[in-house]
Amino acid sequence: MIVVTLGGVTVGLAILVRFVIVWWPGAKSLRGNPLPHLSGLLPFLAAWAYGVLAILGIGGLIGWAADTALWASNWLGDVALVAGVGGQTGQVARGAQYLPLTQTGTALVLLLTVAVVTAVKRSRYGRDIKMGAWCGLCLGTSAGIAGMAAVPLAQATNWAGQALYGALA
Repeated sequence: MIVVTLGGVTVGLAILVRFVIVWWPGAKSLRGNPLPHLSGLLPFLAAWAYGVLAILGIGGLIGWAADTALWASNWLGDVALVAGVGGQTGQVARGAQYLPLTQTGTALVLLLTVAVVTAVKRSRYGRDIKMGAWCGLCLGTSAGIAGMAAVPLAQATNWAGQALYGALA
């Protein structure tokens, strides 16, 4: 598993900041009729949760793709920190303890991967889904709120996988 660096976290936060700025409808619109505006967050947030799950030590091709995306994000963020603002590389931002997924949890992540790939290709929210998954990959193993979200997401996925496959068995 690739460890997230400060550069990788910076890329994840940059994606989040960009998404929120593009999405923001204004305080007046949110107060007047919030539901349509808040529903615009759902594709990004669902994909963010998937990205967090994908980086939680999933093996095989999905794990390799998630690790590769995180490695590229770390590199991109580290270069941006050094070249852009004169920062330093090599600082590891990992601090979260994550809960491993069970066998049924990983099976559910495989099903979610099919859903995410299909949604990226067929949904009008494809860009939001891609950005959400990328943001989740970058922030899923970081310390803080994103890292703390990994444990309940893993527990919920393990529970849902057990419930789904238990009902089918």
